[in-house]
Amino acid sequence: MIGSIMIETPIYAVSDIHGDLKQLKDIHARIKADAANNNVSDYTIIHVGDLVDRREDSKGTIQYLMDGLAAGEPWIVLKGNHDRMMYWFLEDPDRRDDHLKPGYDWLYHRIGGRETLESYGVTYPEEFDPKEVQKMGLAAIPQAHIDFLKNLPLYVETKDYIFVHAGIRPNVPMEEQTEDDLVWIRQPFFEHTESFGKMVIHGHTVIDKITHYGNRINIDTGAAWGDAMSVVFVDDTAVVEVAADGTRKDIPMAKADA
Repeated sequence: MIGSIMIETPIYAVSDIHGDLKQLKDIHARIKADAANNNVSDYTIIHVGDLVDRREDSKGTIQYLMDGLAAGEPWIVLKGNHDRMMYWFLEDPDRRDDHLKPGYDWLYHRIGGRETLESYGVTYPEEFDPKEVQKMGLAAIPQAHIDFLKNLPLYVETKDYIFVHAGIRPNVPMEEQTEDDLVWIRQPFFEHTESFGKMVIHGHTVIDKITHYGNRINIDTGAAWGDAMSVVFVDDTAVVEVAADGTRKDIPMAKADA
């Protein structure tokens, strides 16, 4: 069984981070300005997972989030598939995530484990033994960072919304959802056109712009690949984008054939 965290709006939800600490700090500054300009108080900031991999400062990102939480910042940080891949590798480099394509693992060049390890000062040659890389990683990465990733919650709810990294399996109660689905799911979730009972706000799958699909809103706009990190403001009446210029913008609906 997967426990739920129940909170109330107002909420700001931040898209996948992937080690881009500079953009994350910029997003937090944008949120602070938006809250001041719109008289928003007692809000929560939800980060929808994938803290690590691909960009240059996964170490700094984890430490920044840990420090903020310890200082009492109103933040919630959810677990993504990349976060799980990181600590799985450090536990057992032979453990394979069945959701990855054949031949892929955390150290595969498109996944981003190398960049994460480099942020901790770990470098290794093109030809390498995963077990040796694991040893170097364990020597360099604080146990507190590993424990932080392992213990991240998988989703959070309000009376009207579900916030999760990847999505949810249709027609399955939240308490019966699996971790695999919550951090990895795509097609069964995307193909479902009926209501999930609540609006689902998620990341995980990169799109060009924040998009509303009627029953879900995808906010992952590609920070993993050097594109923009995004943030939405959520209250009991609407979900709007907080744009880079500081204005609030309506979220476009997906085209019928999308």
